[in-house]
Amino acid sequence: MEEKYLVCEDSLEGIFTGIYDAYALREGHEHVHIQVGEEENLRLFATYVHIFPDPVKTEKVADTLKVRLGEHVYHSLCRAAASCYPDKGEAVYKTVVDALTAGSGSRVMENLRNPYVARCFELARFTANEAHYEIEFLRFQELANTKIARDGVLFARIGPKNNVIPFIMPHFADRLSIENFMVYDENRRLFGVHPAREEWYLVTAGDAFVLKDPAYSEKEESYQELFRAFHRTIGIRSRENRKLQRQMCAYRYQDYMVEFQQT
Repeated sequence: MEEKYLVCEDSLEGIFTGIYDAYALREGHEHVHIQVGEEENLRLFATYVHIFPDPVKTEKVADTLKVRLGEHVYHSLCRAAASCYPDKGEAVYKTVVDALTAGSGSRVMENLRNPYVARCFELARFTANEAHYEIEFLRFQELANTKIARDGVLFARIGPKNNVIPFIMPHFADRLSIENFMVYDENRRLFGVHPAREEWYLVTAGDAFVLKDPAYSEKEESYQELFRAFHRTIGIRSRENRKLQRQMCAYRYQDYMVEFQQT
């Protein structure tokens, strides 16, 4: 039988829409696949169908997964869909098939004998681990007074491999509920915005958007220099272990941390 590939957008909405359309085909799931983005080389004897994110289909799939599989499995699938690896669409789709069609149900993430479930579990863990590291290593900096907020806005810049902003924003929104703050993902041109005492939301910057170096408040610059001085003096030079430091805090996190930046 001819293989059919549903080509979707690299987003949770794109993958969930692909899952909805895959079930709507009613052609079985063995020869239907979900592909995130375009591939350079097309496969022989395969049909490619381009699909576009549909909020209604996305909501229906999300509701079904929550009701039939539970919140824990649903969040695992969302984390896997936020991964940076191109095979995530197929892994999430086949995991859903194993849960809803093959009968694994709410215990699907335990069925690691299924290679797609094992891959989905791996991707979800990778995203969850990076989100945890970003929560620990993210550094907010106070911007100079703006028209938006008289007392300034807290701003943080990150460059994660996976799309972790949807998973770290609830953490900071809970702990900084009275603050205006933004988290910017450079790799995806994605902002997580939290107005004080309101709900947070996501904003995608256009292709032509260029983030200029922000102007910090005078108090922020003083604290940055104080923190860097503390970081330099607290260490014992004779016991410095750069290899261990890199294992505990990778360079890709240090690039965005105040204490590792040179003035």
